[in-house]
Amino acid sequence: MTDPAAHAADLRARINAANIAYHRDDDPIMSDADFDALRRELVALETANPDLATPDSPTAKVGAPVAEGFEKVRHEQRMMSLANAFDAADVADFQDAIRTYLGLAAEAPLRLTAEPKIDGLSLALRYEDGVLMRAATRGDGEVGEDVTANARMIPSVPQRVEGAPAVMEIRGEVYMTHDDFTALNARQEAAGEKLYANPRNAAAGSLRQIDPERTRARPLAFFAYSWGVLSEPLADSQMAAVARLERMGFEVNALMAVFEDAEALMAHYAHILERRPDLGYDIDGVVYKLDDLALQARLGFRSTTPRWAIAHKFPAEMAWTTLRAIDIQVGRTGALSPVARLDPVAVGGVVVSNATLHNADYIAGRDSRGAPIREGRDIRVGDRVEIYRAGDVIPKVADVDLSHRPETALPFEFPETCPRCGSDVLREDGDAVHYCTGGMICPAQAIERLKHVVSRDAFDIVGFGDSLVELLHGKGWIAEPADIFLLESRRGGEGDGSIAALEGWGPRSAGKLFTAIAAKRRQPLNRAIYGCGISHVGRSVSKLLAGHFLSWSAFIVAMDRAEIGRGDVWEELLAIEGIGSVILTALITAFHQEGERAAIDRMAAEMEIEDMAPRVAVDSALAGKTIVFTGALTRMGRAEAKTRAEELGAKVSSSISARTDILVAGEKAGSKAKKAADLGVDVIDEDTWIEMAKG
Repeated sequence: MTDPAAHAADLRARINAANIAYHRDDDPIMSDADFDALRRELVALETANPDLATPDSPTAKVGAPVAEGFEKVRHEQRMMSLANAFDAADVADFQDAIRTYLGLAAEAPLRLTAEPKIDGLSLALRYEDGVLMRAATRGDGEVGEDVTANARMIPSVPQRVEGAPAVMEIRGEVYMTHDDFTALNARQEAAGEKLYANPRNAAAGSLRQIDPERTRARPLAFFAYSWGVLSEPLADSQMAAVARLERMGFEVNALMAVFEDAEALMAHYAHILERRPDLGYDIDGVVYKLDDLALQARLGFRSTTPRWAIAHKFPAEMAWTTLRAIDIQVGRTGALSPVARLDPVAVGGVVVSNATLHNADYIAGRDSRGAPIREGRDIRVGDRVEIYRAGDVIPKVADVDLSHRPETALPFEFPETCPRCGSDVLREDGDAVHYCTGGMICPAQAIERLKHVVSRDAFDIVGFGDSLVELLHGKGWIAEPADIFLLESRRGGEGDGSIAALEGWGPRSAGKLFTAIAAKRRQPLNRAIYGCGISHVGRSVSKLLAGHFLSWSAFIVAMDRAEIGRGDVWEELLAIEGIGSVILTALITAFHQEGERAAIDRMAAEMEIEDMAPRVAVDSALAGKTIVFTGALTRMGRAEAKTRAEELGAKVSSSISARTDILVAGEKAGSKAKKAADLGVDVIDEDTWIEMAKG
């Protein structure tokens, strides 16, 4: 049986790589359907094993870090993603969840808007006194790119609007029509320049031109469908607000409509799907939103998605082709990932030639629990394979046509030694993933670790890209993170063996690199922890650790004392919400491995690591209190009550104990009310809770 922790780690790594490729690099590595399937699998795994649900999990974040070349913009209100539905049952579950959260009757009608989900690039436009002041991409949802000058070149982005609130941020999608995409690629080919794979990539690349005049020459358009910060409401409903945007001069989608009947909602989905080939632009689903904005406000948001909206995705597109080879790639943690090399084939207007094969079990026709997939049909080089894609990215192998299997086709044998370093490959019992045991002697792992250190999320060393890491590692100039900070002392100057003497370099460019490295010697504690590159310790976990210890010295002292599964440090860290036993085991193991610890210590010795400021307590009468809800709440759904309590700084528990401060007792409170009374816990009714919840 597969180890859930290892399986979750593998899923997180693959989803994170796909997020960065799609949102930041505009160079997708995985199909939408494949991505959605992986994400659903991870959500299910984390739901069944709550201790695996790490704060830095891709189920708790949106998008990817911003690219270089543009100023960074912090969104005043986070730009969220959307949860996905894949069939009518998912849509019904979405509506039921709304009713449950709001405490509505099971059959209460819900008024929902429905509109096409545009396959483009998200953009936020800030207007002040009706004048466009700033345009920003979504980025990772919190920080995007300032593309104001480029957005001004899009004809359907109004430069000035009448009748708008004093401050108004309008959100929507930049896209390119099919005809304009074809014409653009024809011009690119005639000029000997790179061709774009699809309209979405073309739109993203066009908006991100460093020279705005090049954006002007690209045929971009913009659909408005939402908003962020407003100094006053646009309307009291989603439909009315979008209608007001149209009156202001924004282009909105003519297929948007509002429904109360579930059958009519599904009929509109079918209508949009039928019209999809003739729209002239790419869409990949239909978005449903609760129409009542007051109810939207009550529902609020999960960590990355609104509770009041969902994207009903279209079915995947299929095609058949021939599998020519299976290559093995080695990641930062040593995980071996098989990749299918295909005869190029067009699927939905996009030519694809690669597909993910996940792991040895998937190739062999088994799932993570050993049950057959594809009715047990394995995948072999030379097979005719069915692939699918939904969106604009690399597909997944869905099936195999055994009637076309060559007689010479042999079952695929996963390598027993690493293709990069020759070290033994290990697969633990119950683990779906094979790992190289070479550690830092494996060039693939070492290179990926170094790429991690210089990346935007870690130390963010400008100009130190992946190609430079590969070049310097290949020359033996950098082998571990500390070597990056020693480059100037070892490879400065202008003679042979210096950075300046490299092809395409010189004293000036080398000086810029050394300046960029020197500027990043000083790092906040959370980035220093994240830069260590420890498995399961992502950005969010690093922030939690930094907020707890506040200094590198305190963190190191704790790591020295920590023991896996026992001791005061283990218990202390396990009490931090968002840190579970899997994370702690990986963290402590890394700091107790001699080679790993020595490399971390050498890196820290070359840095100035900033202490963190203590957290500011929430100013609320409920801050720090432990609250338990019991019985039926009639004025506020249980989920909404829990969310509100946490917003006010309280901790919500499911059980009564001597540490409980308040029990909110609804109708038919039962035994918890009696136990609370016996323990002397303050018991209040729902009306009193509603008053407290107002803050």
